[in-house]
Amino acid sequence: MRTALRNTKLTTGLTLLGAAGIATTALGGTAHAATTPPQTKPAAHATQAAADKDDKKADKKADDKAEKKDDKTEAKDGKSYPDNLDGWIREAKAIMDKHDIPGSYDSIKRNIIRESAGDPNAVNDWDVNAQKGTPSRGLLQVIQPTFDQYHVKGTPDKLTDPVANIVAACNYAADRYGTMDNVDSAY
Repeated sequence: MRTALRNTKLTTGLTLLGAAGIATTALGGTAHAATTPPQTKPAAHATQAAADKDDKKADKKADDKAEKKDDKTEAKDGKSYPDNLDGWIREAKAIMDKHDIPGSYDSIKRNIIRESAGDPNAVNDWDVNAQKGTPSRGLLQVIQPTFDQYHVKGTPDKLTDPVANIVAACNYAADRYGTMDNVDSAY
């Protein structure tokens, strides 16, 4: 028995089909899901081994999550910020306030999500900057020359450092557009 999958549009215009559906649709066909016949049950020892493996994975995931929750960095202002997107933005905002660099938490986060999906190690290796040998990097996809020009002393001198990347990008946006709040697309 074959069942056709329905294309579901999201507000962003993306189509949810699954990997096979995307590949099939990209080739001009329609995605179909085949019903597979029931399989025989695996031996009891194989089932137990798989369950044990799943338990170990779940335990490791929980431990990693707990560690990340406890990971905090102490900023130069003496405050402690979580080592995650929220903490990086809050620490950057504190530095920006000290240096009179405008930009709201919401606009910074919106631009980060659009530019890198929150990955501080994101690299754009396909745009015009990358083609010229200077790829955009970090949370706000900054190129090295721009980072060097707009870097704020007191933050790490490393393009992919989350806080330094945010502060330099917001400093650039303030110079070019008045504030990061005015940036709603690639900048």
